Amino acid sequence: MSAQRHPDETITAAGGAPASASSPTSLRAAGLALAGLSAIFLFEMLDNSILNVALPTIGRDLHASTTGLQWVTGSYAVVFGGLMLVFGAVADRFGRRRIMLIGLVLLGVASLATAFVTTADQLIAVRVVMGIAAAMTTPGSMALAFRLFDTESLRVRAITLISTVGLVGLAVGPTVGGLVLAIAPWQVLLLVNVPIAALAFVGIRFGIARDDAADLHRDPIDVAGAALGTATIVFALVAPTLFVNEGAGSWLPWAMTTAAVAGAIAFVRRERTARHPLLDLKLIARPLVSSGLAFKAAAGLATAGLGYMVTLQLQLAWGWPPALAALGMLPQVVVLLGAGPFVNPFVERVGLGRAAWLSASAVVIGLAVYAVLGSFGYAWVAISLALVAAGLRVVGVVAAVNVLNGLPKNRTSIGAALSDSVTEVASAIGVAVTGTVLAAVFVGTLASTNWVPAQTAQFQQAITISALSLTVIAAALVGWGIVRTRRAGAGGDDAANGAVETRGMGQ
Repeated sequence: MSAQRHPDETITAAGGAPASASSPTSLRAAGLALAGLSAIFLFEMLDNSILNVALPTIGRDLHASTTGLQWVTGSYAVVFGGLMLVFGAVADRFGRRRIMLIGLVLLGVASLATAFVTTADQLIAVRVVMGIAAAMTTPGSMALAFRLFDTESLRVRAITLISTVGLVGLAVGPTVGGLVLAIAPWQVLLLVNVPIAALAFVGIRFGIARDDAADLHRDPIDVAGAALGTATIVFALVAPTLFVNEGAGSWLPWAMTTAAVAGAIAFVRRERTARHPLLDLKLIARPLVSSGLAFKAAAGLATAGLGYMVTLQLQLAWGWPPALAALGMLPQVVVLLGAGPFVNPFVERVGLGRAAWLSASAVVIGLAVYAVLGSFGYAWVAISLALVAAGLRVVGVVAAVNVLNGLPKNRTSIGAALSDSVTEVASAIGVAVTGTVLAAVFVGTLASTNWVPAQTAQFQQAITISALSLTVIAAALVGWGIVRTRRAGAGGDDAANGAVETRGMGQ
């Protein structure tokens, strides 16, 4: 891309096709649609962040056990992550807009049901339904934002806008949740999803046209592949939690990990032999797609792992109270929110491919700074948080755009779902690595006060080992992604191949 191109200038679509005359030529022209899509992402980011503040209150009100409270949030995350691929495949067949509207109705109904909850089990059931609704809507928000415009510039700007709205929800969620709890019952925190779902429904219903039948496909759904894929992701998401809660010495997390690996192997074998696979592995192998997924995985791994390590370090090792520890995370929040206006100019200057690997590399560098220097004072922690946040702000947008650019038009929903699933699993692994190393190195109760000097040394050793391990893994992913990106540049445009193949796939 040229550095002199104005952000609103019309450019050619991915693959060299001219921009469609019917597509919006500015963000303002698609204002209603973007409001609806942003509301969906706001729900995803706001939901758990605002609910976590209320867990103690929920526990007292519903007489919930510690395990019950864990599943109030965990059930949503597991169902959401496990079903994204399935609903992505369904949306590519029956209409992205249609599936999203159904999911929004389901979200509104489930949120209203919160008002009638009287037990922890009922709340968990409501959260499961909300997870299903999220799996139906969230991947589609990125897919529809991508398909709404024909130019890369507007696609990047639209996805940046949507993600910024979500990040605002993530940043203000705990504060808003605390203020609401001071004057209202905890149910209000979930009932707020009702107007959000209504806004999203109006924006999608009246701002986005129905799917063109030519952009969908009618291949039968691979039921066996869907079951294996869902089970694999569920096992992969549950296993890290078990490592943290049960410890590496327990058989249960290892059994769950084994089940996840076995499920992944069975899923790959199924998709290679199925006549109509749920996820065409040949498409994932495309350089543009595989590099984007590698960058997303590295960012998810580093961000979740760093956030978990810094939170423990500030409160347990350095003795910061929770409120001060929350302020200690501000460099990350400030950069995530403040960097939005700079994403598109940066991408315009260096191009999508280079922006992806440069921002992913910034994430790795930030994690490495923490691994090597994080124990020498908060200033180094703040620098690492800022670097990772800056890299994440860019790679979260451009890697997703690259993945969708590399896929045929009738595979964009499952592509967005795959991108989100990779991030979810990588984030869980990032936390699991730290939790497992801590369990193996630290002797005693982690949450106890008045550590002896030996325990302080053990904690710092565990954090250093964890951070270095995550840095190596993230660097390997980014290095492999860079190789794939160069191959994409040398071998031609994946998006052009996707445009050609769309005519022959499932039509």
